Amino acid sequence: MNLSDKQTGHGVPRRVSAMEAVLAHLRDAIERGDFAVGDKLPSEAELGQRFSVSRPVVREALRALQALGLTVSKAGKGTYVVAEGPVENPTFGTYSARDLFEVRRHVEIPVAQYAADRRSQEDLDVLAHLLERMERETDTTVWVALDTLFHVTVAQASGNPVFGKIIEEIRDALAHQSAFLNQLGGRRRTHSDREHRAIVEAIAAGTGPRAAQAMAAHLESVEAALHTIVRPARTHEANERDPAHE
Repeated sequence: MNLSDKQTGHGVPRRVSAMEAVLAHLRDAIERGDFAVGDKLPSEAELGQRFSVSRPVVREALRALQALGLTVSKAGKGTYVVAEGPVENPTFGTYSARDLFEVRRHVEIPVAQYAADRRSQEDLDVLAHLLERMERETDTTVWVALDTLFHVTVAQASGNPVFGKIIEEIRDALAHQSAFLNQLGGRRRTHSDREHRAIVEAIAAGTGPRAAQAMAAHLESVEAALHTIVRPARTHEANERDPAHE
């Protein structure tokens, strides 16, 4: 498989970013043992020159390696390998993926149902506006900000301010996770916008069970995407070549 191509959930190749290509090289090198636990990775400048990319691109790839639990960055010293493979439970900000999923399942699914039952016209107008902006936004950083605002707005539409406070508390972690999934899994291009639209349509229709189901499907999809990313890259590539996994 060419490094610039990856399969989407629909089996259609998508173009990967420069950051993904750099990350794929580094991750594979770590999993092969080219960089052993305790080894220091080349500097940002050296990696940028090696891959012919800018330092911000290298920096994003190094952040992704750290989120996967493969490396740690030490201020003024560089980036060091700490594991041979990715952790199953990466950390986003101050919370782990498991922390987020457990809370979101128990909060955002009933929140969507309450929102469908209690939403005001103003809530619907804000959600429709956010959805429209998300679907046409081309800047991933802006889209991630809109994504987190979308989930805060759904919580606020529930009519219970406690729900809004809970989502606000994990907002930064949600943003880190959303950026991670969009950079490495192409979530936005394959699933996210469609899932958000299903949630808004159910809330607008005032159908509580349908809204809860749409939110549950969204969270399940997010969790599945994360598990696909953290699965060891070499196993993932072998599965892609195995007809039994098609």
